[in-house]
Amino acid sequence: MAHPASRTADPYRDLDVIDAHAPRFNQVIVGLLSLVAVVSGWWPILALLAAQLWIGLRFGRRYCLPCLAYFELLQPILGEGPIEDARPPRFANQIGFAVLSAASIAYALSFTAAGAALASLVAALALLAATTGFCAGCQVYRLGARLRGVSGRRLDRVELSDIGPIEVGGGVVVAFSHPLCTDCARLEAALRAEGRRYVTIDVRDRPDLARKYGIALVPTAVEVGASGAVIGRIAA
Repeated sequence: MAHPASRTADPYRDLDVIDAHAPRFNQVIVGLLSLVAVVSGWWPILALLAAQLWIGLRFGRRYCLPCLAYFELLQPILGEGPIEDARPPRFANQIGFAVLSAASIAYALSFTAAGAALASLVAALALLAATTGFCAGCQVYRLGARLRGVSGRRLDRVELSDIGPIEVGGGVVVAFSHPLCTDCARLEAALRAEGRRYVTIDVRDRPDLARKYGIALVPTAVEVGASGAVIGRIAA
């Protein structure tokens, strides 16, 4: 049994990352209750779900009831899941809040069909994410992150002064990561196994470099040549 003291990431302090199982538990709650609201016609459930998402986004996980249920009741029993970047599920919650709010307003204005359609969409996507792990809102965030943060227009070179000298004729992988991120650790292990030279930039300790290079998702890794020019993309 995992106890809070054995957690890799503190759910209430390490807000840059999250146990990957926590968003899926939240999606179970949102999906099932949205479905109940559509079937029963008791649309205030949707307003309550929207309010709960807003409270969690605005005030943090300590005020999110599904978060508390997961971190205080389930995680100690099931153990900590993979640790991932918290930004994609947070963005998905923002989308959920917007759509649930729109559904509630539609119901309140007697646009029942529109409200039911929006609520059914939330229920379908939330339950899909809960059962398969495919989170549509997370994928939208990742696509946006690639377009604005990992494209050649934004990350086409890395200043050598930020990573140290590179041997002439050689290259090095520059990996933007977070020390608690499971995928970041896997990437670093893979680079070591392949014998590749790499430099890790911890976005928690160097948020200035994360902002400078438009890093919107970890891990992000690029291969940099001796001049600092990006010659290949490895992750994100």
